[in-house]
Amino acid sequence: MGVFDGVHLGHQAVISSAVRAAEREGGLAGLLTFDPHPIRVIAPGKAPASLLETLDHKARVVGGLGVNLFIPLHFDAALAAMEATEFVARLSAAPLCTIAVGEDWRFGHRRTGDVNLLRNEAQARGFQLQAVPPVMFEGDRISSTRIRQAIRDGNLDEAASMLGRRYSVSGPVVKGGQLGRQLGFPTANIATGNLQLPPDGVWAVRVIGTAGHRWDGVANLGMRPTVGGIQRLLEVHLFGFSGDIYGENLEVGFHKHLRPEMKFPSLEALKARISIDAQVARECLLDIGECS
Repeated sequence: MGVFDGVHLGHQAVISSAVRAAEREGGLAGLLTFDPHPIRVIAPGKAPASLLETLDHKARVVGGLGVNLFIPLHFDAALAAMEATEFVARLSAAPLCTIAVGEDWRFGHRRTGDVNLLRNEAQARGFQLQAVPPVMFEGDRISSTRIRQAIRDGNLDEAASMLGRRYSVSGPVVKGGQLGRQLGFPTANIATGNLQLPPDGVWAVRVIGTAGHRWDGVANLGMRPTVGGIQRLLEVHLFGFSGDIYGENLEVGFHKHLRPEMKFPSLEALKARISIDAQVARECLLDIGECS
């Protein structure tokens, strides 16, 4: 149980504990999470401005970690007001064998539920409790807040060390002005909502489609000053692809920042620089290795 924003290495330790318990006991490993983020309901002014994952993206990530059941509970005022013991009682209506949480996890009305309460409930109700200590990186505990800050600062290698994978965002392809097509470099415009994005500029990226298709590509993140853009956009040119993927969800992994966003004197100058950027991105991703 937990929020699991980003499914970082600390979260993965909790998930692994549940998966191992299911293997021992012959049950199903399930991840119970909450949507929206509870703090957006309890204390909106303290909520993070950006998240690391959409709910669908989180489901795909945990699906690769041995989780059989993905259980997102809608978090609202009624759930926020539920006493911790009542919440555990409702969970126990199912044939519950083990609960795994981070050892500092709090839940229930006024955050009165903690590991001590869960331990008492486990003894009374007959399930096992796995309280997992935090996972550390460079002397401090890994947290979603710490990862968001690393991404904002452009420290994507540090973020990857805490996530256990390259940082990526997922969103649907939406229609844009089709300027890229006019320049000979058609782009997929990704709706990123309130996801945490790295610094603006040109990025070498790797992209996964809904059906599992994979592409290398080059992306521009920013305001597009050459054409007087007024909205921050993520636009991705997929190498070797020219089809229609409007509405499809794409997962975009940020691998290397190639340069800051720039304003060019003309569209011809922009087109020439995009050609250079695309070649640099190809070479960069070739050095990294196969799409993964």
